[in-house]
Amino acid sequence: MRKRQAKGEGGHGGGGHGATGMERWLLTYADMITLLLIFFVVMYALSSVDARKFAAIAEALSRALGGGGGMVLNYPGPSIVQGSAGQQQADRLKELQDLQRAVQAGEAARMEQVAARLRARLEQEGLAGRVTVSVEERGVVMTFLDTVLFPIGSDELTPQAREILRRVGQELRELPNYVRVEGHTCDLPINNRRFPSNWELSVARATSVVQALIQNGGIAPARLSATGYGEYRPRVPNDSEANRQLNRRVDLVILRTKYEATEPLAGRPQS
Repeated sequence: MRKRQAKGEGGHGGGGHGATGMERWLLTYADMITLLLIFFVVMYALSSVDARKFAAIAEALSRALGGGGGMVLNYPGPSIVQGSAGQQQADRLKELQDLQRAVQAGEAARMEQVAARLRARLEQEGLAGRVTVSVEERGVVMTFLDTVLFPIGSDELTPQAREILRRVGQELRELPNYVRVEGHTCDLPINNRRFPSNWELSVARATSVVQALIQNGGIAPARLSATGYGEYRPRVPNDSEANRQLNRRVDLVILRTKYEATEPLAGRPQS
């Protein structure tokens, strides 16, 4: 009797197997609450998505994963949510895709207009043969041969070059796009006290153009960047002096807005 009583008391005391069952029930309940919380957070994020950022992210994913011009999110596939909720998500994706196409078409038209204005400005200045303007996938590219801007082997802009960049800056001042200045050289080596290699010369020339666009062109510094490629991005093979002259250049690139997603932001916390 004593053994039976002790066993019975143990069964009603909250310990042993009864307590383990209660703990398992609480764990299952906690998991369910956590999953519900995550579900509602995801639904809220989907309902408040920024269309412009979505379009930029979608384009970046397409370029990284697909390698082509098509959108990764063009075909969302069947919704995992059945009924009206799934249809709403499909309609939302279609709206975002239509918005992205409209934004891209509008920007393409603006890029053509910018290129036309720049070409007209070059014709007025009599520089149509030495400065070219083209519309590429990355944006409008304005190419200056080095003799238009610099003396041979120097990064000091000529007075004429400063005036040209001042007028170019007037055309670009009101645009919201980022502007990247790229310095290029031919394959002939340079080695002096100021420029140990073509890397330093190309970067110095790009920086000089950036400073002129700020000081003379009135472009906000936050929109500008400078980079140098040395002799490693030639337009044509360096097999003649005529071709080397084409490769010694400075490219001024007006980037399309979709590349804003890849640009570092001011005030972004450092990881």
